[in-house]
Amino acid sequence: MPRTPKIHIWLPDIFQFKGGIQVYSAFLIQALEQVLPNSDRHVFLKNDTHQTEDIKFDEQTKISFAGRWKSTFWHTPIFAAQVLLAAIKERPDLIICGHINFSPLAAKIFNLLKIPYWVIVYGIDAWSIEDKSKIDGLKSAQKIVSIGEYTRDRIVREQNISPELIPLLPVTFDARQFTVRPKPQYLLDRHQLHPDQPIILTVTRLASGDRYKGYDQIIQALPAIRRQIPNICYLLVGKGDDRDRIEAMVDDMDVRDCVTFAGFVTDEELADYYNLCDVFAMPSKGEGFGIVYLEALACGKPTIGGNQDGAIDALCNGELGVLVNPDSIDEIGGTIVQILMKKHSLSILYEPELLRQKTIEKYGFEQFKRNLASLFQSL
Repeated sequence: MPRTPKIHIWLPDIFQFKGGIQVYSAFLIQALEQVLPNSDRHVFLKNDTHQTEDIKFDEQTKISFAGRWKSTFWHTPIFAAQVLLAAIKERPDLIICGHINFSPLAAKIFNLLKIPYWVIVYGIDAWSIEDKSKIDGLKSAQKIVSIGEYTRDRIVREQNISPELIPLLPVTFDARQFTVRPKPQYLLDRHQLHPDQPIILTVTRLASGDRYKGYDQIIQALPAIRRQIPNICYLLVGKGDDRDRIEAMVDDMDVRDCVTFAGFVTDEELADYYNLCDVFAMPSKGEGFGIVYLEALACGKPTIGGNQDGAIDALCNGELGVLVNPDSIDEIGGTIVQILMKKHSLSILYEPELLRQKTIEKYGFEQFKRNLASLFQSL
């Protein structure tokens, strides 16, 4: 009988905060449960304090929390001691670092106990690294698992690491949640919108550190867009500390009448917001991949991303959506107008069911599991 493999997974959090890394991490654990159902899995969460009901894991997946010390000086040392002691006691066959910040500790454990480890890299977290301990942590890893080609290629170029050491495990999404549907009447009523009114949508945190997402540029393009589409509406979904500045910009640009702030939206309503729009636009230049692109595509929506970051991967180099220069207000505005006026040359933009099908084929959970299984074949 083969021995049951033991896997330790170190993650920042999953339950108390919901961003792209957290969603990816939850899918990773669920995929591990199905790809290696007989494995002994132990998940260590640095920032979470408890499990929530909205995310379910197998009973065989053990979870340890270190979030109770989050507000103290001892938070990081306690988490480090927790994973170190568990590694000594349980001797896992593999440690998966769910963030590059964990790689220096994993490298030390590898030197001490010879336990191999992988590091998952997402995007800006692994671009232009200057911290020597993180560089060493990356270079000592048995695998650097990248969520996209753009991030892999940057690491290869910047850190002189062989691309053979950086396999891909692209982002996935819940295809059951995001489907093609008519515009929800209750959201039209809530935001006082007409069913035939063209709507641009961006879903993102409105945080001062996330201005690279491109919402500033869309707002600046609105006057030109409005000249050709007078009843245009730009719907911003998300909350954060940047909202006051954005609202001031909206007033300065005199586009208050065509911008709607939806604020925080629950998971239950998110798909309805995608179905409310006519084009999803996030012309970012710092996105590692962008699960929001996949969610919009799965709802059959024409999608715009930036041509200088991981959106290139999400939109399959322009096969599933339109890639624009994120610094060009004219190009962003012109592309939005083209799409809304049904004049863009990319025909799949106007075939919602085909968009959805292609997105599921490329990034659905079944494909994610196949990609993950291939990583373990060489372990």
